[in-house]
Amino acid sequence: MEKIPILKMGPFLLVTIQVDLYDRLALSLEADLVQMVNKTGARGVLIDISAVAIVDSFMGRIIGNIASMSKILDAETVVVGMQPAVAITLIELGLPLKGVYTALNVERGMNLLNSMIQLDEDDEGEEEDDDRIHSE
Repeated sequence: MEKIPILKMGPFLLVTIQVDLYDRLALSLEADLVQMVNKTGARGVLIDISAVAIVDSFMGRIIGNIASMSKILDAETVVVGMQPAVAITLIELGLPLKGVYTALNVERGMNLLNSMIQLDEDDEGEEEDDDRIHSE
C-alpha cells in the first residue's frame, strides 16, 4: 500500500501531499501522523496541500481529526498551500476546520509554528516566575 512520507524537521513534522487522497490512504496518513507526533514528541505538524486540487468532506474531516488528535498530544497543526477552490469547497461543505491554522506557503507555515512554540515557552516561563513569587 502506498504511504505519504512524514519528515521530521526539528520539533515539527512535515507532510507534503502530492497525490489525490483516497479514503484508505487518508486514514493511513491520519494514523501515521498521530503515531509520529507521539513517538517524536513533535510540537507541530505542517501539512502542505498545494498539489491537492480537490478536497471532499471526508478529507476535510481527516484534516480536522489530525489537528484535534495532535492538539491532545501538545502539537499544533498548520495547513499550507490551500488552493482558492479548495477553501471555497471546504466552506461550502460547512467544514471550517476548527483547530487548524493556515498559512500561504511552507515558509510562512514554519514561521507560524515557530512563533506558536515560542509563545508556549514564554507562557511556561511566566508560570514558573509566578510560582516563585507565590512560594517566597
